[in-house]
Amino acid sequence: MRQELLSLPKGLAEEVSKNLVMVARLIDEDPERAYAYSRIALRLASRVAAVREAAGFAAYATQKYSEALAEFRAAKRMTGSVELWPVMADCERGLGRPERALAMAGEPEVQKLDKAGQVEMRLVAAGARRDQGQLEAAIVTLQSPELASSTVQPWTARLRYAYADALLAADREDEAREWFAKTLEADKDGATDASDRLAELDGVEFVDASAEDVDVDVDVDDEDDDDAAEVAAAERASDVAEYYDEDDDEYEPQERPAAAVRADDEADAEADADAEAEAEADDEPDDRDDEFDVTDEDVATDEGDEPDADRDKA
Repeated sequence: MRQELLSLPKGLAEEVSKNLVMVARLIDEDPERAYAYSRIALRLASRVAAVREAAGFAAYATQKYSEALAEFRAAKRMTGSVELWPVMADCERGLGRPERALAMAGEPEVQKLDKAGQVEMRLVAAGARRDQGQLEAAIVTLQSPELASSTVQPWTARLRYAYADALLAADREDEAREWFAKTLEADKDGATDASDRLAELDGVEFVDASAEDVDVDVDVDDEDDDDAAEVAAAERASDVAEYYDEDDDEYEPQERPAAAVRADDEADAEADADAEAEAEADDEPDDRDDEFDVTDEDVATDEGDEPDADRDKA
C-alpha cells in the first residue's frame, strides 16, 4: 500500500494514509465510522487500488454488498490479483444470489488462490448451499483435508465451527457437539462462540449474576459520593460566607467584612456563657433524677428478663 501511495503528491498521500489508518482501526468496533473514513479516502484517491480495497471492506462490514462488490472488482482490475475472489463471492450471497457465488466457486480463479483463500472459498460455497436449503450438500462441501487435519491453522476454528453449525442445522446433534468441542480446541483467541454453543447442547444455562451486584455497588458509591459532596459543601459554607454581586453573572466567594466577623464572635461568646450556666445548673443535685438512674444490678436483672421481647413491645 505504501508503494501505491508514493504515486500521490506528498501532502495528499499523507491525508489518504490517515484515513486508511482510521478505516483499519475502526472497521471491527465501529463499521459505520470506518465506512465514512473510507469514503473520504476514496474521494481523494480513487485510482489507488489499496483505497478501493479498503472502501470495499468498509462497505462489506456495513452490509452494503453492491457497493462493496463494485469496489472489489475495481481493485481486482487494478492489481490483477484474485485474492479478493472469495469475498466477492460472499457479496453475491449478501445480494441474495447464492447461485452466482456457487458459479464463482467453480471458476479457474479459485485454483490460483493460496490455501487460506481456498478454505475461505469453501466456506462461502457451503454458505451458498445453505442459502438454497441444501444442508447435506453444505456438509459435504466443508468435508476436506483441511477439516480433517489435526494441525491448527488460522482458518481451522472457523472451518470446524461452520461444519459443526451445519451438522446441528441438519439435526445431527451428537456430531455437532463433537465438532463444536474440536472448534474450541482450535479457537485459542475466542473468535467463535463455540463454548456457548457447546454449553447449550449440554443443557447448561448461564445466569448473569454480576448485573445485580454492579447495580448495588453503583448505588452505594453514588450515596457515598452524595454524602461527601454534602460534607464538602457544608465545610465550604462554614469557612467562607458567599456574597454575590447582583450585577455579575458569575458569582465568586468573597471574604466577610470585619464587622460581621466581630458580631459573630460576640454571638459565639454569649452562646458559650449560656452553655456554661446550663452545665452548672445540671450539676446541682435533683431528687427527681433518682427514678431514672440505672445501676449495674438493674442491668443484670433486665438481662435476665427477655430484652428482645421488651424491645419489640417498645
